[in-house]
Amino acid sequence: MFYHLKKDIDYIMQNDPAARNKFEVFLLYPSIHALIMYRISHFFHTKKIFFIARLISQIARLFTGIEIHPGAIIGESTLIDHGMGVVIGEATIIGDRVTIYHGVTLGATGNERDWKRHPTIGNDVVIGSGAKILGPIIIGNNVKIGANSVVLKDVPNNSTAVGIPAKIKIQKGLENVIGLDC
Repeated sequence: MFYHLKKDIDYIMQNDPAARNKFEVFLLYPSIHALIMYRISHFFHTKKIFFIARLISQIARLFTGIEIHPGAIIGESTLIDHGMGVVIGEATIIGDRVTIYHGVTLGATGNERDWKRHPTIGNDVVIGSGAKILGPIIIGNNVKIGANSVVLKDVPNNSTAVGIPAKIKIQKGLENVIGLDC
């Protein structure tokens, strides 16, 4: 847990211009508090002590405004900037070096029948304020999701998704790398 805490704080220091020092980040950033509580609740969830896991996650939600289901899987170096209103569903998988802004939902559409009903987020992803990423979709590596976008389909590596529903813009010069005709 301390390894992840250090990685999360270091990532915040690198990516949040308002972060003045590590002590301030540790004491005052709801992102860090939510992630610490998530890692504790996730531990209990993996041991199948579900009530304690959910209780801890709900306490974290009460204090931070960030709801992370204990069953979610979150990599290292995560920044939930401002955080209020962020919801991360049970089957969500989040990679490394991911920035999530306030009001983001990583959830289900309600139509899924399988356990994996939430998105998988790759590495080096930025998810803008108010974005909704719904369903068992895959967001590739090095992707940007625009503010208030609603993403319902897979987003390939090295691209940007914007709009309602989200339209995908491939970075120029990478069309052939990811095998798409643009």
